[in-house]
Amino acid sequence: MTAFSRLIGLILSFALLLAAPLAHAAGGRTGPLVLAAASLQEAMNAAADGWATKGHARPRISFAGTSALARQIEAGAQADLFVSADEAWMDEVQKKGFLRPRTRVSFLRNVLVIAAPRSSSLKIAVGPGFALDKALGNGRLAIADPRGVPAGIYARQALTRLGVWNSVSRKLAPAENVRAALALVSRGAAPLGIVYATDVQADPKVRAVGTFPITSHDPISYPVAILKTSRDPDAENFRRFLLSGEGKAIFRRFGFGTQ
Repeated sequence: MTAFSRLIGLILSFALLLAAPLAHAAGGRTGPLVLAAASLQEAMNAAADGWATKGHARPRISFAGTSALARQIEAGAQADLFVSADEAWMDEVQKKGFLRPRTRVSFLRNVLVIAAPRSSSLKIAVGPGFALDKALGNGRLAIADPRGVPAGIYARQALTRLGVWNSVSRKLAPAENVRAALALVSRGAAPLGIVYATDVQADPKVRAVGTFPITSHDPISYPVAILKTSRDPDAENFRRFLLSGEGKAIFRRFGFGTQ
């Protein structure tokens, strides 16, 4: 991924944030602005719809890689909630003073898998020294950018701990977020990719051909918190809805674990 493509991604994902004050100025009824990890697309939209059916203004959601969202927050993005795909980026944002105190809660879990096109007959037993390089052949391994995107960081941890990182590190096809990595597999541009189990569930063109042991990487944990920039009076109520039994049931429907 080039510096230019990262810049374009940041500009596009920042557009929704810049538009938010205009909506308020125009007198439109809008809900809180949520910055959410790309892997949450279907589930978070369903949660926003569920909240809206209760008579609330539907939350607006900006999806991107967690690292890109954290940079937006640090650059002064005027948003209400942040939902990260790992604890480390939430730690960073918290250390820099961008979170409202006592609003951070970890509430979702996920599983790391190897994805292949639906037509693939592969079945990979993931374990120490497993033959991922051989399974790739001359193809590339789609992966979220391991330099900063949580899914890519988890993937690198797992491949390193299992002793296969060096054999595949020159065959990577890094993407700006986990859904971009998934798209490479879904379109047939890469024979294999490392994504979350929930991503595979969201795309009928792919299937999981291997699952990483949970001990091979840090726990995949999603925290949510309100940002200090929040001015929406419904932000805390929506956060509580996400953490409620009803809210968590929505995420479980899309394959997430809850905590």
